[in-house]
Amino acid sequence: MRFLFKPGWVAFVLVVIAFAVACYTLLAPWQFRRNAEQAAQNQEITASFAHPPQPLGELVPPGGAPVESVRWRQAVLRGEYLPADEAVVRLRTVLASPAFEVLTAFRTDDGRVVAIDRGYVRPGEGRQVAIFPPAPTGTMTLTGRIQLDESDPQHRASFTSGGHRQLYAASSQLLGQEIGQPVAPGYLQLVDNQPGGLGVLPLPDTDSGPFLSYAWQWLTFGAMALFGLGYFIRLEILQRRAPADGEEELEEAPVADPGPRPRSGGVVRGAFASVRAERASIRQALRDGDRPDTPADWPQPPAHTDLDTPTERPEPPAHTAPERPESPAPARDHLVDRYGKARF
Repeated sequence: MRFLFKPGWVAFVLVVIAFAVACYTLLAPWQFRRNAEQAAQNQEITASFAHPPQPLGELVPPGGAPVESVRWRQAVLRGEYLPADEAVVRLRTVLASPAFEVLTAFRTDDGRVVAIDRGYVRPGEGRQVAIFPPAPTGTMTLTGRIQLDESDPQHRASFTSGGHRQLYAASSQLLGQEIGQPVAPGYLQLVDNQPGGLGVLPLPDTDSGPFLSYAWQWLTFGAMALFGLGYFIRLEILQRRAPADGEEELEEAPVADPGPRPRSGGVVRGAFASVRAERASIRQALRDGDRPDTPADWPQPPAHTDLDTPTERPEPPAHTAPERPESPAPARDHLVDRYGKARF
């Protein structure tokens, strides 16, 4: 296991462990939280349709702030718009297109000032705020959904452009700072067919979203990273393991020297030499005329030569033609007929 202390392995192990820890402590819990938030929002939206609109004072007591449980609930309030106390919220997206939302102050009969989100307008030329109808005057009754104040993560300052105060978040507190008077926490988002309403903001999608599946994927990735680390460590150990005892003996055992191999060249040369000597004796006998009468009496070449025997085969004794009386002339003719042209 000493190889694990090499720089490459140390870096590899640290990266895998850090990734697994991030999956289990950051990425997966973050997706679980988003799934819980989405589920709570869907439940609140569904509950808002089950409850009829109620007076704002019953859902949010005077001087208090709305809580998460009353978000999206429909509230009714009576009073009048303050058209001069108005601002637009920039950098919004409605139905996948850029838009501005219009926040206008509304004074209720009990004296509270409430921020009303009248809806959205599309940008005009140069991405500036397009001309939109002003808020109506006079006493009227509005119905809207309760919303919590937003915050700008970058804390960007509000500014005025094109004759409109522009904010980076839909917040009653930011609106109060711009108009110079306190505004009750939270704001009301108008539903359809309300006085002073503009483009109606759609409700969020009530689908649960992919957050839960993403959370399980991060958990799976973390487990796969740890499993892969163990697999590669085991593979490295198997490659570095010592050879077995039997393999060591086979490698270290000396091979016995069989000694010099017998050379078969001498045997072959001796056998061919004996054959040549036999043939020479036959030719000499033919020249001298001393040839046996029958083939059985002729000298025979060696029937078998053992090429594998390391010993030399002894030379056969020289052939000695048997003595016999002189042959008559037909013997010469017989030799000529058998061998063709006579050599003598």
